[in-house]
Amino acid sequence: GGEGIDFVSRFFAPGIGVNEDPVTGSAHTALAPFWADRLKRTELTAYQASRRGGTLRLRLTEDKVFLSGHAVTVVSGLFHARP
Repeated sequence: GGEGIDFVSRFFAPGIGVNEDPVTGSAHTALAPFWADRLKRTELTAYQASRRGGTLRLRLTEDKVFLSGHAVTVVSGLFHARP
């Protein structure tokens, strides 16, 4: 394992009840520019190591980070504006 992976991450926040998050897209929007700068590349592959971990493909433009990979919906809902 690990071939083709540019960086590996893990996420813990036990103080707010997250013992370990499976794959955190929002965290990778910050990690991608950090690693892109160091690796001098705008397309990266990341792996978040956890029991339900996963691989993310990341592409950076001047002001955006695009994430792709396989996802599972765990929560769904609607937001309603109050009048």
